[in-house]
Amino acid sequence: MIQKLTNRRRQKGFTLIELLIVIAIIGIIAALLVPNFLDALNKGRQKRTMGDMKNWGTAAFSWLSDQLGAGAAGAATTTFDLSLYPTVGTLTEIQDELVPNYTQEVANLDAWRFSYEYRLPFNDPSAQFAIMVRSFGRGGDEDFNGVIGAFDPTDYAQDTVWADGSFLRKPEKQ
Repeated sequence: MIQKLTNRRRQKGFTLIELLIVIAIIGIIAALLVPNFLDALNKGRQKRTMGDMKNWGTAAFSWLSDQLGAGAAGAATTTFDLSLYPTVGTLTEIQDELVPNYTQEVANLDAWRFSYEYRLPFNDPSAQFAIMVRSFGRGGDEDFNGVIGAFDPTDYAQDTVWADGSFLRKPEKQ
C-alpha cells in the first residue's frame, strides 16, 4: 500500500481532461478578444485614412492660397455633386504640385490599400468648388450617393469624403 502511494506521487504531467479544460478556456478567451482586436484594427485604419485626407487637404489649401490668395469656402447644403469637382489626371500631377513645398508626401493608398480619389482644379484654381479627396473604405467600392452626413463608425465600408475644408462624409462619433 505504501508503494502504491509513492508511485502516484511520482507521476508528472497533466491528465488529458486537464489539458482539454485549459484549451477550452483559451478558446473562449480568444473568441471574446479576436473581434475586439479586429474592430480596433479597422478603427485605427479609419483614423489613419482620415488623417491622411486632412493632411492632403491642408497642403491643397496652401497650394490654392498661393494660386488665388485665399481658399474657397465649402457650400452649406445637404447634398454633394461630385461632377462639380474637376478630376485630376494622375497622382503624379498632384505630387508634382504639392511635394515638397506644401507637404512631405501625398498618400496614394488609404489604410485598406485602396487608391484615394483626388480632385484639384489645376486648370481653373478659381472654380466654385476647389478640392476634394475620397476614400472608398474597407470594401474599395464606391457607395457614396452624394448625401452629406455621418455614418455608423463601425461601417468601415462607407466612403469618407473631405472637400473644401471639412469632412462631408465621415464616421459619427459615439
